[in-house]
Amino acid sequence: MSTVVLDNVSKVYPGGYLAVDRMSLRAENGEFLVLLGPSGCGKSTLLRMIAGLEEVTDGDLWLGGTLANELAPRDRDVAMVFQNGALYPHRTVRGNIAFPLEIAKADPAMVRERVTELSKALHIDETLERRPGTLSGGQRQRVAMGRAIVRQPSLFLMDEPLSNLDAGMRTELRMEISSLVRSLGVTTIYVTHDQVEALTLADRIAIMNRGVLQDVGTPGQVYNDPATAFTAAFLSSQQINLLAATVRTPQNQFILLDFGPHQIMIPWTDPRAYVISQHVGRQIIVGLRPDCLAPVPESFEGPTFLGRVRALEYHGHEWLAYVESGLTSVAVPEPPDPRHKANGLGVPLVGGRIRSVLRRLMPGGVFDEDAEPQQEQEQAGGNHRRADLIIRLGSRPVWRAGEPARVGVDVTRLMLFTMDGARIDPPQR
Repeated sequence: MSTVVLDNVSKVYPGGYLAVDRMSLRAENGEFLVLLGPSGCGKSTLLRMIAGLEEVTDGDLWLGGTLANELAPRDRDVAMVFQNGALYPHRTVRGNIAFPLEIAKADPAMVRERVTELSKALHIDETLERRPGTLSGGQRQRVAMGRAIVRQPSLFLMDEPLSNLDAGMRTELRMEISSLVRSLGVTTIYVTHDQVEALTLADRIAIMNRGVLQDVGTPGQVYNDPATAFTAAFLSSQQINLLAATVRTPQNQFILLDFGPHQIMIPWTDPRAYVISQHVGRQIIVGLRPDCLAPVPESFEGPTFLGRVRALEYHGHEWLAYVESGLTSVAVPEPPDPRHKANGLGVPLVGGRIRSVLRRLMPGGVFDEDAEPQQEQEQAGGNHRRADLIIRLGSRPVWRAGEPARVGVDVTRLMLFTMDGARIDPPQR
């Protein structure tokens, strides 16, 4: 087994493209760590640096207590499963799985025994004499997993191994991956953009965006207690309601979240009251998942929003309601794009070795240390529009389109963020 430690690791490609920005992360012995984020956020680049397929531009990578920045891939005791399987088309399933052991000149009898046992565990024992071109997508991914597992490495790296499969096959293989990897006790780092995979597979999830680490914690921690608005929005099976509100303290009697046409009162006895009060007079983002809103009767005395049902959606196991309420929605805040422009090339805001690398990459070695980066015009949280409240109604809708709606709010489940997406009340980890 092996620990993996990333200490302030960055990756800059030729041309100045900053793919990973000062990443610090640790995977413990035997842990199943999932890297989650949208396409292009740098998670696959990070995986390839751990495998030795990409050079670390800045920072330190430690594998099992050994500094691995300069280690060749063959010396890292790492096995990697790619999105497309990357099998040898001229070799049979048996030959593909056995290949790493054959290269290591292992005993042929031991190789045959291990391949047979592993193929049974992966439910591909009946395909051992077939070639990859005759297999289904799910079978090919099982073969790729078998080839990675057979030599019993100290670290598994999996780069979106299920993304090319249909939903049913993804569910089946997801369960197999989880049980197999945990039975082996091998440290595993798994890359995906699918939140369901992340929540069901991971011991811990690290969420990335634009090369920046947004949050890290157990599935329950990052879902129920996210550190950023991006994390809260990305880990939502239904779109989260992100609403603009101004913090007020009328005569210092309580805290008022002023949404314009509606207000929510938070008493001073609320544990979050003090940190919220530090933002009096300023606009913040209030996050509300659809399941912390519910239809309530006229007699309900708690915090409510009033509106009119614009549309209902049937999702099989539940209905969703879209309620016009006059509230203002906020776009998901994202970190500033680190791919700033200077002299036509990107200049990331990191120091040390990266600056010297960029001098080599840029024509004539020109690099103005004092130049102000030309940042994107888009400001975090700056995209405002009138919002429909999204509300989960369960299996039976209580409203019809066009009807007035009275919506109760579970104040204990409010998520509060600054306009740049940082959590106001720090998550309890």
